Amino acid sequence: MGWAIALHGGAGGIPLSLSPERRLPCEAGIRHCLHIGVEALKANTSPLDVVELVVRELENNPHFNAGKGSVLTTDGTVEMEACIMDDKKRCGAVSGLTTVVNPISLARLVMEKTPHIYLAFDGAEAFAREQGVETLDSSHFITPDNVERLNKAKEAKRVQIDYTQPLHKDKKEETPDADGNSKLGTVGCVAVDSFGNLASATSTGGFVNKMVGRIGDTPIIGAGTYANNLCAVSATGKGEAIIRGTVARDVAALMEFKGVSLKEAAAYVVEESTPKGNVGLIAVSAAGEVTMPFNTTGMFRACATEDGYSEIGIWPNSVENGGDNH
Repeated sequence: MGWAIALHGGAGGIPLSLSPERRLPCEAGIRHCLHIGVEALKANTSPLDVVELVVRELENNPHFNAGKGSVLTTDGTVEMEACIMDDKKRCGAVSGLTTVVNPISLARLVMEKTPHIYLAFDGAEAFAREQGVETLDSSHFITPDNVERLNKAKEAKRVQIDYTQPLHKDKKEETPDADGNSKLGTVGCVAVDSFGNLASATSTGGFVNKMVGRIGDTPIIGAGTYANNLCAVSATGKGEAIIRGTVARDVAALMEFKGVSLKEAAAYVVEESTPKGNVGLIAVSAAGEVTMPFNTTGMFRACATEDGYSEIGIWPNSVENGGDNH
């Protein structure tokens, strides 16, 4: 048994032709956050503190779809959401945030300072002010890149839906963005320490051009985020598919009721029980195992274990290894 950590920056239709201008900042951000998480675990920081710390860093990076980089709703606004959970099944979640700089930290405060699990919209914003967490005007979160992305998404939707033409069953409903920034981004981190303590954290801005008030899988316990005494899981991809599949809980349930390994459980959920192109996940077990499967084109991801293994990748065969064995 030893510590292990994994983190993701979103799964989706990430083309192999992704430009260096888009790819390199994301890779640098993932590498930076992995280093922070590893150093924290080496310093015996609790997994709950580690996952919050790493996700805060990802939220502060405008190249990821969470916090500062959150994509925009159809009205051009941000509605951020986040969730955190530990192996004692303590959990907190938030949705509909428009001013909170680090939604993941507010989710933790919901867990620790209220009798509830989930706060949303005006109530969550009021709780943030009451707790004195950092807030900024919503304009802080509306980046030029995401304004452009919203405009492209609206235009693509207008082009795709032509009511003068008959509907074709083989017509694709959605295509990856040309610049590789999928509409499906999320960030997350899972960690286990040398004593088998586990935690998971996930944060997102949702998807480009989503309806105002839409809530995805990220803050739903058992869908986008889950932890118990066996494993910790953070999912990313198409929220509606992840909710329908109770993806994160299913990984834990297969371990609990079938007695399979973490990798077997995660592989089954991603490859067999969730439609292709919909999901990726990161997970660690109490025994220090780590896995990062996905059935999308790519997933920004990284992991490291106490025995010296580390990995950073985007596509299935784009892995940078830093150790001997996975």
